[in-house]
Amino acid sequence: MKKYNVAILGATGAVGQEFLNLIEERNFPFAKLSLLASKRSAGKKIIFMGKEYTVEEATNDSFENIDIALFAGGAASKTFAPAAVQAGAVVIDNSSAFRMDPEVPLIVPEVNPECIKKHKGIIANPNCSTIIMVMALKPLYDKSKIKRIVVSTYQAVSGGGKEAMAELQQQAEDIAAGRPVKAEILPGASLPKHYQIAFNLIPQIDIFKDNLYTKEEMKMINETHKILKDETIGITATTVRVPVFRSHAESVNIEFEDNVSVEEAKNLLSAFPGVIVQDNPAEMDYPMPLMTSGKNDVYVGRIRQDYSIKHGLNLWVVGDQIRKGAALNALQIAEYMISHDMN
Repeated sequence: MKKYNVAILGATGAVGQEFLNLIEERNFPFAKLSLLASKRSAGKKIIFMGKEYTVEEATNDSFENIDIALFAGGAASKTFAPAAVQAGAVVIDNSSAFRMDPEVPLIVPEVNPECIKKHKGIIANPNCSTIIMVMALKPLYDKSKIKRIVVSTYQAVSGGGKEAMAELQQQAEDIAAGRPVKAEILPGASLPKHYQIAFNLIPQIDIFKDNLYTKEEMKMINETHKILKDETIGITATTVRVPVFRSHAESVNIEFEDNVSVEEAKNLLSAFPGVIVQDNPAEMDYPMPLMTSGKNDVYVGRIRQDYSIKHGLNLWVVGDQIRKGAALNALQIAEYMISHDMN
């Protein structure tokens, strides 16, 4: 099998570290591996598959002879993606920088892999909460067109990065010890106010837009339209940060044009790659973040009719934000490109 020169931008962050875990787990065919980060993280040593790597500061020259550049996300994407493409690399980007660019495919490999071939050097990874939701939507959408979606999310602090995860840990320890609690990260480190997340919920992820939705909520709306290639679906979202380390959960209410029974939904979801139905109310068996953290699949349970509308279903959808919601989805894009000779 051909092997590829791979660069990881943001190698020291949560998603960057997950890229490394998955490359080893999935035996991804790499020849050379370049670990890149900001100047602050440059010089750090990372042991990977028995070899010591030195993290290098990312520059426009970092992508010479690189075939695939995995960008973990953040502001650096806009800075370095053009340079990487110019050097001949295909960029798979976890940031929001290119997602709504009509020239850039927005990909969930199980949902719209045919769009990968349209890339012009950059492929966008969708928002984590969007990926998790559309994995559950796609097999049902193929059965009956969706008229409307109401989604409420319960998003783990992993979505805020390693710093947010560390802050939840510290706050829980401080509360247990009777110490004062500091809040410096959530709902966003750059925002003017911060709130305790331990034993709390924060109904804000990212900044508010003029329409009073947060940027995260609008990502779910706009990206779902693009991925499913259907602007007619009515979508409304409320995104909430919860005191969970990993794995996002979502309550998804769907109104279809035609009837989709609970049994049909279970069968369709069970047959869809990357989805596991875990739904046995009699045994109190349903997906939870604690059980899905570190897993690659998206889990769906609490599947039931919505009796308030004619053709409605309620779903409870849970998936690991760092894996399928970020690093795994990006690596699956690369794997699909390789297996279909699209690079």
